[in-house]
Amino acid sequence: MSRHTSPGTALITGGSSGLGAVYADRLARRGYDLVLVARHQRRLDSVAARLRADTGRRVDVIAADLCEPAGLNDVAGVLQQDARISLLVNNAGMGTHTTLLDSRVDQLAAMIQLNVGALTRLTCAAVPAMVARGRGIVVNLSSTSALAPESLNGVYGGTKAFVLAFTRSLHHELAGSGLQVQAVLPGAVATDFWAGGGLPAEMLPRDILMPADVLVDAALAGLDRRELVTVPSLHRVEAWEAYEQARQCLARLLNRLSPPLRALGFS
Repeated sequence: MSRHTSPGTALITGGSSGLGAVYADRLARRGYDLVLVARHQRRLDSVAARLRADTGRRVDVIAADLCEPAGLNDVAGVLQQDARISLLVNNAGMGTHTTLLDSRVDQLAAMIQLNVGALTRLTCAAVPAMVARGRGIVVNLSSTSALAPESLNGVYGGTKAFVLAFTRSLHHELAGSGLQVQAVLPGAVATDFWAGGGLPAEMLPRDILMPADVLVDAALAGLDRRELVTVPSLHRVEAWEAYEQARQCLARLLNRLSPPLRALGFS
């Protein structure tokens, strides 16, 4: 695809490794130019050079720590001012596998800042400009831990539940605006995410680890189908449909004038 027919520019956080690097490769091959955001300049430069050589696309990089105000402000400014950006992939995130009693509060606070604070700030920076142009896509990386927080650290699961709820709300709020949003819920993926959280991937059962490229391809297929929520590792679509039906049914029952009799002491 020539640059004249490019679908625009994709800004990808955490774009130098793991799922972010695969998103960068796949989107460049779909014709997107790229802005890659990550902390390490050398790794960013290496990935960008490879992608330029392999795809011929324009690849810019921003070395920024999204847990720090200065870095977050820099990236938010690009999203607000660069009219080329038509796709935001909020991929940067961190996790931990220790229990609350064994966790450091400063590490949990940093995780909340990156997984929730930075994602929210960058989405808020991107969406108004996209709405003004009448087109744009926001992809938010959540996790299956959003649905099953017992599987990992509860604070991590809480941050990913926020991402899912936030994306659902955006979908509702932006209806008719021309924007598309997607929440991607990875299960266990073979990336360095695990080592960063203190649990090397080699210690996990190999039959549950999905390769990163397989996951991203499935997520992009879901995006093409305009799925609001994509769970690449879920084979039984009827299970998701039953979950959604139950959730929507429950939502209609949550607001009533009076409590049920059981809350008043009646059986």
